[in-house]
Amino acid sequence: MCLIVLAWRPGHAQPLLMAANRDEFYARPSQPLAEWADAPGLYAGRDLQAGGTWLGAGRDGRFAALTNIRDPGQATGARSRGEIPAAFLRSTLSTEDYLQQLAERPSDYSGFNLLLGDRQQLWHYNSPQRRATALAAGIHGLSNADLDTPWPKLQRAKHALSQTLHAPQPEALLALLADATQAADEQLPQTGIGLTGERLLSSIFIASASYGTRASTALIVNANGSRLLAERCFGPHGNLLSEVYLEC
Repeated sequence: MCLIVLAWRPGHAQPLLMAANRDEFYARPSQPLAEWADAPGLYAGRDLQAGGTWLGAGRDGRFAALTNIRDPGQATGARSRGEIPAAFLRSTLSTEDYLQQLAERPSDYSGFNLLLGDRQQLWHYNSPQRRATALAAGIHGLSNADLDTPWPKLQRAKHALSQTLHAPQPEALLALLADATQAADEQLPQTGIGLTGERLLSSIFIASASYGTRASTALIVNANGSRLLAERCFGPHGNLLSEVYLEC
């Protein structure tokens, strides 16, 4: 998962609105958004190579999403980061207890950002800093750096999300995720992947022959506990493969 924007509104009729793009190599096998047969009540896409997920909803209003940290020089963890949100969604641990246990295993995974929560609370965890923070109400965003790092695509996505708050619909959230505008060269971050790579990854929606946005997901959480999930899956060059809407 390479971009997440969300509106966290405790006490609102719709306390959480979220739009997220998962960027990955097209060759990596994945299963579209669905209820997992081996975990009733867990709704997520699934990485069929390592078995985890990048975003999902579970029982008791649980929600989890993850992005990787873009740092070519970082140590490579032995375990797949996708197991982190999946394990939380399967777990009965409190958010705080789960994060505490996760912080005790810093070398298991390559760098990541994690969002965990339910209807009452939402936490962000940055693994390189081993820092957990309860999010304040407002619009927040994650890409492949820290929370709310002002990369052009993240600023663009946060602004687009702010325009949907009066009448949020899954289609509007999915539409903002389809923006393929690349940033000007002078605005690009320098994360060690070269100018061509920075250009490719600077748009909200990424498309190429081998790597790009594989899934765009919208999540609307209602105060009564119901949730609406919508997902579009894509193949090489951004070709639409499937579309799923479900309530859970």
